Amino acid sequence: MSENSNNNVFQGLLEKLRNEEWPMVYLFKFIMPNEPEIISRVSALFSGENEMVMHPSANGNYTSVTVRETMTSPEEVITIYEKSSEIKGVITL
Repeated sequence: MSENSNNNVFQGLLEKLRNEEWPMVYLFKFIMPNEPEIISRVSALFSGENEMVMHPSANGNYTSVTVRETMTSPEEVITIYEKSSEIKGVITL
C-alpha cells in the first residue's frame, strides 16, 4: 500500500475515532510472519500495560496478535498504526 493510500485510510479512521470518548481501551489486531524480530518490533509499539494475545497459524508461518491497551487519544491510535505499517510483512486488521 502506498504512503498516500495509508494516509487516506488513517484519516478516515481518525475521523471515526474522534467520535469516541477518550481515554478508552482500544483493540488492535495484526497478522504478521511468525518471525521473532517482527513480533518483537510490533510488541515494542505498546507499553508494558496491555493485554497481548498471540496465536500462530495452523502451518506456523504467521502469527495473529491482538492487543488491548488504554489509549489517550485518537492520534495515539493512529501513531501506532502508522508505525506498524512501516514494519515489512505486518497487516493491520
